Amino acid sequence: MAIKVGGSTVVDDTRNVTSNNITLTSYTETVFSANSSTAITLTTANGTVQNITLTGTATITMPAAVAGKSFVLYLRSGAGAYTVTWTTVKWPGGTAPTITSTAARMDIYSFFSDGTNWYGVVVAQNYTP
Repeated sequence: MAIKVGGSTVVDDTRNVTSNNITLTSYTETVFSANSSTAITLTTANGTVQNITLTGTATITMPAAVAGKSFVLYLRSGAGAYTVTWTTVKWPGGTAPTITSTAARMDIYSFFSDGTNWYGVVVAQNYTP
């Protein structure tokens, strides 16, 4: 099944949306929330906003790199004093950020993929949510 507008396919069977000029006046992104373990594997299939609360020191594995994909990560420190090892993320200057380790704080990160790599940026750190 496909949805057509003005003779053009807008949504096809793979749920891809095609448009040359689209205006969204209101939308809500899916938010995925979870507590971490020692190994976290992120997936964009869960949503474009990931809300992860650390319950210990963890290794974060990124989703498969797909060109044009992006997502935001709210990383909550939980009880605090935890560290994170990031896999397959390219950071500015080649150095991963140090996460806020104070208990009950939150850092926000944004990630973008070119199809080969994930590029990470720190949006802001040390929020009190």
